[in-house]
Amino acid sequence: MYAVIETGGKQYQVREGDEIYIEKLDVALGEVEFDKVILVGGMEGKDVKIGAPYVKKAKVVGVIEKVGKGKKITVFTYKPRQGSNKRKLGHRQPYAKIKIKEIISL
Repeated sequence: MYAVIETGGKQYQVREGDEIYIEKLDVALGEVEFDKVILVGGMEGKDVKIGAPYVKKAKVVGVIEKVGKGKKITVFTYKPRQGSNKRKLGHRQPYAKIKIKEIISL
């Protein structure tokens, strides 16, 4: 069984046992539920339920295993022919590692 969930403005296709990296959530380590389930499907494309916009009485249960920051990226901006407008920045995006325990669809 698989599901498509929405969190952090993005959509993720998940199965039971998957580990996904999503944008950081404002909850402590432990169990978390996603109730914005867009699609729930069985194996081989059978028993597919599509929500409008979300599937009613469906949720995905997961466990937050780790919260951290991603690799550092360098952002460099400049404007040609204007030597004083150069700027170099770094950014590390916070994330949460979640292991999917269960997909519930009634």
